[in-house]
Amino acid sequence: MDDGRQAKWWSRPATGRPGRDEPESRGGGEGDAPSVRPDSPGPTGSTEPADSPVPPAGQEPQGSAPYRPAGTPLHEPDAYSTPPYGGPGPWAPAPPVQRPTPAHGTPVPPQAVPPQAAPLPPQSSPVPPQATPVPSSSSQWLQYDPWGAPGQPLTQAGPPAGTEPGSRKNRRGGAFAGMLLLTLVASGIGGGVGAYVERTGGLTTVELPQASHDNGDRAPESVAGIAASALPSVVTLHVSGTAESGTGTGFVLDARGHILTNNHVVAPAGSSGDITVTFSSGETAAAELVGKDSGYDLAVVRVRGVSGLKPLPLGNSDNVRVGDPVVAIGAPFDLSNTVTSGIISAKQRPITAGGEKGDGSDISYVDALQTDAPINPGNSGGPLVDTQAHVIGINSAIRAADSGKGTERGGQSGSIGLGFAIPINQGKRVAEELINTGKATHPVIGVTLDMKFTGDGAKVGEKGPEDGPAVTKGGPAAKAGIRSGDVITEVQGQRVHSGEELIVKIRAHRPGDRLELRLTRGGEERSVTLTLGSASGT
Repeated sequence: MDDGRQAKWWSRPATGRPGRDEPESRGGGEGDAPSVRPDSPGPTGSTEPADSPVPPAGQEPQGSAPYRPAGTPLHEPDAYSTPPYGGPGPWAPAPPVQRPTPAHGTPVPPQAVPPQAAPLPPQSSPVPPQATPVPSSSSQWLQYDPWGAPGQPLTQAGPPAGTEPGSRKNRRGGAFAGMLLLTLVASGIGGGVGAYVERTGGLTTVELPQASHDNGDRAPESVAGIAASALPSVVTLHVSGTAESGTGTGFVLDARGHILTNNHVVAPAGSSGDITVTFSSGETAAAELVGKDSGYDLAVVRVRGVSGLKPLPLGNSDNVRVGDPVVAIGAPFDLSNTVTSGIISAKQRPITAGGEKGDGSDISYVDALQTDAPINPGNSGGPLVDTQAHVIGINSAIRAADSGKGTERGGQSGSIGLGFAIPINQGKRVAEELINTGKATHPVIGVTLDMKFTGDGAKVGEKGPEDGPAVTKGGPAAKAGIRSGDVITEVQGQRVHSGEELIVKIRAHRPGDRLELRLTRGGEERSVTLTLGSASGT
């Protein structure tokens, strides 16, 4: 009888079998469902004999259909236990919630599928239906991915995000690296900002460090102190004539307006040219020529109507020693109030300058002070002062690098560290004579020298001017017993190597001075003493 609680069979008859030899027993519904009797009608309503023989173990049943043990399903086991061919469909647990696969969707290698359980042996008595066990985490349901691509291997759920082995260690390493990088960046930015602030003094306003203002005082013996003391007494001369013009330097001798300079500075003016004096303050005044001497290369001019003149004190050139510091002041290349410094390189350098006229009337003979203080064209006539700002020389000539020989007074060659100044002792005497008389006197010995003599010393010539005697009758040399052909080798104990040097040594003295000379005559050396005579200069 069918009361609606009879079990439903989810099976199909075997192929080629007209009927069933043995009914299959299968658990039905819940509770105590009745068991199926052998003579109960099957799904097709037919009955089968209940006493069908059972073949021995290990033998196949005879007949058209193979022998199948009682309780064996008619279909092959479903490896995936998928309804309707697997376990009880209506009561099978639902597939578990799919967990995310490992990072980036990487498939998990397939796991080994556990072997299928052997079929249940035939039961002689009904077995109460057993509750279907809940699949564990290793069941095939967890390995089945219904949403995976066809043909892909079975996958299993990976661990939750962030729980992979080493993830915490990686997170810690990443955090440490990030903190280290942040520290380095912050240190670099801080160092750059600190350096910028240190250089500029601020982030928005640039303020450069600067020394505070001082009162401008300098030690009197320093170059700045010397320049501050001497500059008010130094002037720049601009000379123009009918044929040429020039620029030079001079310095104030007294409050009456007398200014000392070189003869070659004022020479372009001639007898009718103009001379303009510019003081260190910028004030200008016209000047007039008082006197000049080409043999000493000195001249004196005078300005009138100028008040507040500051004379420059005169020193003593005999006190100068080689190596003493000096300062030269002038207007090189018309750059007025130029100050340079150096030392005394040598003393009593016999130099000659000029000679442009060809007759020797404009040649200057100077027993000069040599200095390495830079002197250039335009410095001529300017003062060479010591550390007390006292004049010890008048800058007059330089040795030019491109001249090859001689000493230039008015050329345009630059300084090579060989400058020459007229000693102030000689300049003082000549300046006094020019102011007082308008002319200067030259000391003489009364002989005519052979300027072509190439031996060592100064040789007295055979003939004088206009075929006269070489030794002036009644002159200082004649009185001392000097004869033609004698070779003078020393003056006051200083060696003489040429006729020019003898003239320089003689002009370094005043007329009336007594000098001791040594000479050679016929291979014999002699000493003589004479008193210097006087001649008018030009």
